[in-house]
Amino acid sequence: MYTTILMPTDGSKCSEMAIKEGLKLAKAVSAKVSFLYIVEDPIRSIYIAPEIATYQPDLYESVKRVGEEALQVAMQMAEAQGVKASSQLVEREAPVDAIIEAEKDADLLVIGTHGRRGFNRFMFGSVTEGVIRRSSKPCLIVRSSEETN
Repeated sequence: MYTTILMPTDGSKCSEMAIKEGLKLAKAVSAKVSFLYIVEDPIRSIYIAPEIATYQPDLYESVKRVGEEALQVAMQMAEAQGVKASSQLVEREAPVDAIIEAEKDADLLVIGTHGRRGFNRFMFGSVTEGVIRRSSKPCLIVRSSEETN
């Protein structure tokens, strides 16, 4: 069965729902979990919004803090369920690439999806969809409702 479950998080309610489901499964099969948060390079956003260039260092540190907090919350959730867990913050990588790299050490991937449609999906893309297309591991996808996002 599964011994190591990878659970990427972005700190959203959607990710929290996926973590809850993943922890239930991990506890049931006595698996350990690995949480992952990816801090993208804000320089990528400068092409979309060049005016943020002067705020880039502050923005990056702020996003990094959010990631650290999200991982801390995930670790607390695992501890409350009695599930062994580790966490990793990956910096300056594309989310899909980082998740695919991290999944090499896992038996299962548990990830949430916001279920975006239309313009929002076009603008923001879908990390989950990109991961599913490239993953070589089984994936448990937890879909959140629009109200949860």
